[in-house]
Amino acid sequence: MSHYVHPSGLCESTQIGAGTRIWAFAHVLPGARIGADCNICDQVFIENDVVLGDRVTVKCGVQLWDGLRVGDDVFIGPNATFTNDRFPRSKQYPEAFAQTRIEQHASIGANATILPGLTIGQHAMIGAGAVVTHSVPPYAIVVGNPARIVGYATTPAGGKDQAPARPRRGDDAQGCRVQGVRFLEMPVFEDLRGALTVGHLPGEVPFQPNRYFMVFDVPSKDVRGEHAHKVCEQFLICVHGSARVVADDGHDRQEFILNHPRKGLYLPAMTWASQYAYSPDAVLLVFASHAYDADDYIRDYAAFLTLVDQQDAR
Repeated sequence: MSHYVHPSGLCESTQIGAGTRIWAFAHVLPGARIGADCNICDQVFIENDVVLGDRVTVKCGVQLWDGLRVGDDVFIGPNATFTNDRFPRSKQYPEAFAQTRIEQHASIGANATILPGLTIGQHAMIGAGAVVTHSVPPYAIVVGNPARIVGYATTPAGGKDQAPARPRRGDDAQGCRVQGVRFLEMPVFEDLRGALTVGHLPGEVPFQPNRYFMVFDVPSKDVRGEHAHKVCEQFLICVHGSARVVADDGHDRQEFILNHPRKGLYLPAMTWASQYAYSPDAVLLVFASHAYDADDYIRDYAAFLTLVDQQDAR
C-alpha cells in the first residue's frame, strides 16, 4: 500500500495518493479523492464528493463535506468548519450541494467558518476564528466576523512573504517592484487661499484619457478591482480620504497607499489590481486610456497568470 492508514482510522476510498497519511479516528468515505503526500489528522471526517490535491494538511477535528474542492499545498487548521447548504433542514436535501473551492497554497486558520459556494483564492490567509461570508481574493489576508481584508500576503500590510515568488522581471525605474507601475507625487502649490495640485495629460498621466470614473461610498470591508486589463491603462488618484491599492504583474506584487490628492498611481495594461481599506470619506478618481469594453477585462486570476506566462514566452 502506497499510503498509510492508522489502525484506528477508517478509509473506505481507494483513490488515495502515494505518501498520504490518515491518522487515528479519521473516516474517509468511498467516493473521496485525496492526492499524494497529504496529512489527514485525528478525528477528521471526509465525505464522498470531496477532492483534495497534493500535500494538503487537514488538522484535527475538521469535517469536509460534499462539494469541497481543495487545491495543492493547502493548510486547513484544527476545527475549521465548512458548510455546503445555506438553508439546512433535517432530512431535506438540495438537488446539489454548493461547491466550495480552496485554491492552491491557501491557509485556513483554526476555528474559521467558511460559508457554502465560496472561493478562497490562491495563497489567501484566513485568520483563526474568521467567519467567511464572501469569496476571498488571491493573496488576501482576512480576519474577523464577518471576515474583512486587512492586508495581502507579500505586501507590507501582510508582513513577510508568505508565498513562493514567481520569477522576477526586475525592479521598475521608479523603485516599484511591479513591472511598469509608477507611484508619483505631483507638485502642490499652497498659499493663504488654499492648495492646488496639478498633473499633465499626457505627462504625469502617461496617456491620453478617454474616460474617467470615480469610486466612493465603499463600505470599508469591501474590495474593489480584482481584475486586470488586456490593453487599458489607468491612473488613480484618491482625491479625498484614503485607499490601499495592490498591484500585481504576475511575478511580484506591491501595496500602495493613496491618501493625498498629490499622490498618483499609474497601472499599465496587464496589471492585476485590487483596492481595499477605503476610508468612509474616500473618493477615488480613475483616468482610463480606453472606453469601457467588457472583453478587455481579465477577471480570473489563474487566467491572468496564464496570459502573463504566454507573454513571457514570446
